[in-house]
Amino acid sequence: MIECKNLVKIYKNGENRTWALKGISFKIEKGEFVAIMGPSGSGKSTLMHIIGALDNPTKGEYMLEGRDVAKLSDDRLAEIRNNKIGFVFQSFNLLSRATVIRNVMLPLLYNKVKKSQRTKRVEEALNAVNLDPNRWDHLSNQLSGGQIQRVAIARALVNQPSLILADEPTGNLDTKTGAMVMNTFKKLNRRKGHTIILITHEKEVAEHADRIIHIRDGGIEKDEIIRK
Repeated sequence: MIECKNLVKIYKNGENRTWALKGISFKIEKGEFVAIMGPSGSGKSTLMHIIGALDNPTKGEYMLEGRDVAKLSDDRLAEIRNNKIGFVFQSFNLLSRATVIRNVMLPLLYNKVKKSQRTKRVEEALNAVNLDPNRWDHLSNQLSGGQIQRVAIARALVNQPSLILADEPTGNLDTKTGAMVMNTFKKLNRRKGHTIILITHEKEVAEHADRIIHIRDGGIEKDEIIRK
């Protein structure tokens, strides 16, 4: 599904150059649950932006479902971000004064999905993350942290993406709530077959995945399968 070939990313500031990625290569197959783990400044955020079609490498190729992302038009990139990739962020990015249903439905409105399909898709996404239906009409600012993050995951699912990209999704949550959110990702991977890439700096969070790609100083330090 994903193939990164010798990815290099150099940031330029006048005469200064910063090498964020130094020739990273790996493949991720459809249906894998992979954590990309590294300390601050390791290059994992830069790599996340490339995988999410938010930025292009300075050198190398990023192939998504057989297409070289760097060669796609801006319109095609926007379409991929809307339909192929579901983003889940640490900061949730929900509308605080909108209901759960409205927050999850927004991507469908942007994509001009027919009204007859919206409610069904929203219900399927919320059921997939096991959010109590009694909470669906609540405003997002009336929910707990774990409930808010599950709404954010449902919003990422509603356009039926082939890839879920989660950036530090437990960063603002306590340990117990974070574990609940990670179990939600595992269920989506095992029961629904979603390909999930998790960006994190925490070992305990990364070990929920089936594979960990360790990044340090812009390169891959280790690529390991987690034995459960």
